[in-house]
Amino acid sequence: MPTLKPLSPVAPEAAAPQPPRGVPADPQKYPVEVRASAIDGLGAFAATAIPARRKIGEIRGEPVSLAESQRRARAQIRQHLDAGTPPRVTIIAVSEQRAIDATESTDPLRYANHSCAPNMVLKVQQGRVAFYALRDIAAGEELTARYGATHHAGQLVCRCGAPNCRGSL
Repeated sequence: MPTLKPLSPVAPEAAAPQPPRGVPADPQKYPVEVRASAIDGLGAFAATAIPARRKIGEIRGEPVSLAESQRRARAQIRQHLDAGTPPRVTIIAVSEQRAIDATESTDPLRYANHSCAPNMVLKVQQGRVAFYALRDIAAGEELTARYGATHHAGQLVCRCGAPNCRGSL
């Protein structure tokens, strides 16, 4: 009759590093760089190739009510217009009552610009905001998503440059 032998423990250096207790895990599944974008200001760029349908990462932020998110968006726009700088509002509705304000987030995907021909999709799942690759994405390619309804209400000119560009956000 065969005998069972205990498995040898995994060497500590071979195990994936775990964050200290109470510290959230890094939500980025693929490395993303932030740098100047031809679309708008700063953009998020793939640091390595990303296969189609893979989760790229998430945007984290402060959960707020939709009313508070609208108040914050108006205040941020007003502040930037007064300063003469282009506004960058990063607030995503996650339900009919709640939104995530990622304005102060350090997650690089907060710099993902809009494109009418995006290479990733934004999905809201259980109150979390995640991005998935729509197709294979090459290293160095700018990561873009199609924004849904925005606070711009069609007043902001789209600069994505896609052949099928709808012209505004």
